[in-house]
Amino acid sequence: QLTISNFAIIDRLEIGFKPGLNILSGETGAGKSIIINAVNLILGGRASADLIRSGAEEATVEALFSLGSPSAMPALLAELGLPAEGDELTVKRHLARNGRNRILINGSMANLQMLARVGLMLISISGQHEHQRLLKPDNHLFLLDDFGGLSDLRLELNERFRAHQELLERGRALERAIKKAEEQQDLAQFQIREIDGADVQTGEDRKLEEEKKWLQHAEELKQIMNEAYQQIYDREEAVLVQITRCWKTLQRGAEIDPRLRKPGESLAGIKVGLQELALELRDLQDTVTHDPARLEQAEERLQLLHKLKKKYGPALEDVLRFRANLSGQVLDLDRQREELKRVQAQIKEAETALLAQAEALSLKRQAAAKKMEKAVMQELNLLDMAGTRFGIHFFEKAEASQGVAGLKADGFDQAEFMLSPNVGEELKALARIASGGELSRIMLALKTILARTSSVETVIFDEVDSGIGGATAEVVGDKLQSLAAFHQILCITHLPQIAGKGATHFLVKKKVVADRTQTAILELDAEARVKEIARLLGGKVISREALAHAKEMMGMN
Repeated sequence: QLTISNFAIIDRLEIGFKPGLNILSGETGAGKSIIINAVNLILGGRASADLIRSGAEEATVEALFSLGSPSAMPALLAELGLPAEGDELTVKRHLARNGRNRILINGSMANLQMLARVGLMLISISGQHEHQRLLKPDNHLFLLDDFGGLSDLRLELNERFRAHQELLERGRALERAIKKAEEQQDLAQFQIREIDGADVQTGEDRKLEEEKKWLQHAEELKQIMNEAYQQIYDREEAVLVQITRCWKTLQRGAEIDPRLRKPGESLAGIKVGLQELALELRDLQDTVTHDPARLEQAEERLQLLHKLKKKYGPALEDVLRFRANLSGQVLDLDRQREELKRVQAQIKEAETALLAQAEALSLKRQAAAKKMEKAVMQELNLLDMAGTRFGIHFFEKAEASQGVAGLKADGFDQAEFMLSPNVGEELKALARIASGGELSRIMLALKTILARTSSVETVIFDEVDSGIGGATAEVVGDKLQSLAAFHQILCITHLPQIAGKGATHFLVKKKVVADRTQTAILELDAEARVKEIARLLGGKVISREALAHAKEMMGMN
């Protein structure tokens, strides 16, 4: 069932298509192609605000599908993270002028990629686009694979090919990385030797700076210490001499006034402290020596450390971290070489499997091509193209012995459909010689033979009657009728011979409501069908003869 709202010149349509062959007819411009455009949206077609009916802010297309049994759809929905609803599936597409378009599958939000995958399992449209597709040799191999039931094998080969390409790229990336690392290896080894040779210790530069300062001022320090020692201890007016004199004075005073005993004791403590300080200064003098050789050594060491910090720093800690990274680079290079060996082994193994599968698929295609040629010619014979020869030409392919150089994602093969419409003529490329009518019948023949294996529930034929008429149209109608035993068929046609074969017939027409043109669709009863087919036979003025002929076409006589 298809529901369309505010789409192009459609205000609102509800169409309940039936099983079997559904015919859609109507005057040119009535809106039949608009309905197909709406279906294309459901299949993931391009959306545009231009499709929204004038005066509306949003357009909606909704389709309800009845799924066959068994169906692969539940598995696909599960893979996409979408809910399943038994044997039914709903697809809804909203178009908004503000660009906030939405896609709903069974009520859950979905994206275009999901919709396209779901749509491929629901509907196949055979129209002008399909005819153009038939003219492109690149598509012929896919049609052959569909006929031969080889699509899954082709997809497996695609996956193997993709995995092989990824391995090749991984190998190339490793080779580039190894080459770059090897170019840097000599420099890295030099840097390692330079840093290791310096035997750098954390904080060493700070200690050396302190030592350098001390060594540079050794004489001055010794003089300062000696001066302080002299002032405290070793002069007539030294501090210690004066304090001793003061202490003795307080000792005498304490004999008179006991209160002076405590200050005297405090001064005695100061005296002892000064004596210890003087001895410490004297001992420190002995540790201070003027050592030009050690000063030169410290300065040279600091220069070396400064050079390393300038190159790898700014601090010694950074130099040591840089050294650790160099070790990691060397280890990484070793690991990369080992990884490259593993990848090269995987590439060799993958190539063996890839070539074997491609060769096996090629052989199956050769066998399927012979069967397809025979099946298509049988169908073309039934479609009033007796004497027409159909062939599948395989271009010279790369042999497995040549490796994978000539192998593509779809295998070794390149195939093209060939046609000889006249007896005695050689086969020529289909794209070069087929007329519009021949293309329509070839496409119908392909659809017929593919119907036996296709899982698509609904097939739409748009312009199937292009370039044909008369007895050929009658044959095409019969073929569509037989195809409807396998699928639900929707067929847009202008030919009464085809319309008369329908199980259900819809009339698409324009009407004016409140000064606005709208597209309407009606399911015709038997009487209305007779009139519509008579119109297709004779135009606007319907004669008794046309009505009688229409009944005859419908098998009502």
